[in-house]
Amino acid sequence: MTILTTDRLILRPWTEADFEPFAAMSADPAVMEHFPATLSRAESDAVAAKLKGLIEENGIGFWALEVPGEASFIGFTGIQKVMFEAPFVPAPPASVVEIGWRLARPHWGKGYASEAARAALAYGFDELGLPEIVSFTATSNLRSQAVMKRIGMTHDPADDFDHPNLPEGHKLRRHVLYRISR
Repeated sequence: MTILTTDRLILRPWTEADFEPFAAMSADPAVMEHFPATLSRAESDAVAAKLKGLIEENGIGFWALEVPGEASFIGFTGIQKVMFEAPFVPAPPASVVEIGWRLARPHWGKGYASEAARAALAYGFDELGLPEIVSFTATSNLRSQAVMKRIGMTHDPADDFDHPNLPEGHKLRRHVLYRISR
């Protein structure tokens, strides 16, 4: 199993101990502001189990993020294959890799998302030889867009899209797409 480290962080596979703090994070309206809804404990556990399983199955995914000696779980960061069809995704959908992150609110504003994302990008480009990695979020999610810019990703408004998993008219349906090449 892949474990990535930075000066302050460890990106690692999920453990069962991560499920409880992930559930607390997923129930926080501020953390989930740019997602369709907060998650119940059962919904959160299902998502965590899926994220854990994707790493076990593919060797990559959204790794659990920890600050050694301070917090055993602060959120997740990583790379995984895009699992839906969109204009930027050629067939089959799983041929495009995205980078993403979600952190618990007490850990915002400390540079952790950017630091962890840089480690995930380096792994994707240097170890996996990926030619490009994308990231996307709702147009209203300015914090995530700021991270995308800080890690060197670029945005072309012509690439923006309507997320296919959200219904027509949903306030979060329109998404921006950022890219970075090797």
